[in-house]
Amino acid sequence: MKEDSFKEFVLDQLRPLGGVEARRMFGGHGLYRGGKFFGIIFQGRLYFKTNETTRTEYERRGMKPFRPSAKQTLKNYFEVPADIVEDAGELAAWAHHALELPSAKISAK
Repeated sequence: MKEDSFKEFVLDQLRPLGGVEARRMFGGHGLYRGGKFFGIIFQGRLYFKTNETTRTEYERRGMKPFRPSAKQTLKNYFEVPADIVEDAGELAAWAHHALELPSAKISAK
């Protein structure tokens, strides 16, 4: 239930982007806009797609990559800091950066 309320909160925060939807995946939810996968909600945390350039800010803030299991880490998706999740304007800006990244194969390690 907590997961669903967090999902609804995130979707509400992202409402200014328009057309963001959540689909079940990874035991959580994938975030899509216009068919493009850009984020993950998993166990009360939000992760956005990154690249070498955008990942720097996540790492600077001490954020970690998405790790759905002990044997798998998706290094292209990093946790969004709580203060960003709480600020709808900032969250929309970070989501926009994630959406701008070209679609690429997700590498798991």
